[in-house]
Amino acid sequence: MRRSALLLLLLALAVQFKAQSAPSPRESTFHVSSESQWTDTRLTLQTGDIVTISVTNVSPASSDGTAKRCDPAGLNDSSVKTESLPVPEAAPGALIAKLQPAASPVLVGTRTELHIDAPSQLFLGMNMSGTSPCQGGFEVKVQIAGSTTAEASTQTKSRSAQLKSQLANAAQVFMSGQFGTGKSSSTPENATSASAATSTEAGSATVLHVSETPLDADLRKSLDELPRRVNDQFHNLGDMVNFVIIGSQKDVQDALETSDWHVADTDNTRAVINAAMRTYDKKDYLAMPMSTLYLFGRKQDFGYEMAEPIAMVASRHHFRIWKAPFTWKGQEVWVGAGTHDIGFAKDKRNDNVTHKIDPAVDGERDNIGFSMQKSNKAKTFSYFLPSNPVQEARNATGDGYHSDGRLLVVFLQ
Repeated sequence: MRRSALLLLLLALAVQFKAQSAPSPRESTFHVSSESQWTDTRLTLQTGDIVTISVTNVSPASSDGTAKRCDPAGLNDSSVKTESLPVPEAAPGALIAKLQPAASPVLVGTRTELHIDAPSQLFLGMNMSGTSPCQGGFEVKVQIAGSTTAEASTQTKSRSAQLKSQLANAAQVFMSGQFGTGKSSSTPENATSASAATSTEAGSATVLHVSETPLDADLRKSLDELPRRVNDQFHNLGDMVNFVIIGSQKDVQDALETSDWHVADTDNTRAVINAAMRTYDKKDYLAMPMSTLYLFGRKQDFGYEMAEPIAMVASRHHFRIWKAPFTWKGQEVWVGAGTHDIGFAKDKRNDNVTHKIDPAVDGERDNIGFSMQKSNKAKTFSYFLPSNPVQEARNATGDGYHSDGRLLVVFLQ
């Protein structure tokens, strides 16, 4: 990544930090109509929030008088089977709410107060199933008050301090990498400690459940014929191929999204725009661009990454995947190369600034497995040691890495 793009991203993320730290508007108004089952308010609620929902106006029904006017308290309509309603104990047509797309709804009526005990997203609707028992709609005001508990206040301050520290560290690491001043986190000593921390964190969180059943002979043969390393546009060999996912493109994308992986931006200009837009929407920017690498004679089909907001500028888990030119038992095979960025360093090819990887690349291979195991998106995991494994090498920017040479093979559900 070019220096100018990184500086622009740091500036954009600095604005994002200010936006996250500043108080946001806490009152919104929505129109809930009998023509739609649910209205997504797109309001993100945090633990400890107190949400007051009240009806400020009721829209009239049709002028021909053929339908009843909707009432937020519900209708006295014995023809409606209440057991089929989203909230069976509430009257038909009443104003209701839910805090997740698949959550059980609750009665709002003309006014209610919700105490949020987990991160949520508010949906408003009418208590109806199929055809609405009434016509019209409601103007609904939603007021959000943050928790006043000392614990919530401490958490807010802690989060603000964390973001500020992450941004400062990202800027410091970048400047160290660019100008060679100070002690950069890209030194071998820091790289070792970062690798150890990652291993400790992963080990304390879970154990990767790997199958002992040997892989199918045809699959082993295909995996053994895979290229061992990817290359850059100048055909310099780089990161090692260290995992394989078997499943359709849709299943792969769904599994990765559920496992908290984010699709990376593909160019620096769009990255700056996206960072600014996410800041405007008071959301985190989690799509830091990654460079283009090649396998099977073409660039990656997708790039994915995972990191905390803002810290992603300097440190992130990420990988690239390519669709293999072969299938296994009619299923698509996806080949990936994953590494963990731990800071910045000079690109030995051109003296530009680039990300530096953790040299213990097996940690990122297994982190990908841990994430998919945690989300229950993988059926089984297997290790495969090819006949000519990569155990010591350098990536395209000149940084060394080491591995036990095995590929992690992931079979999706």
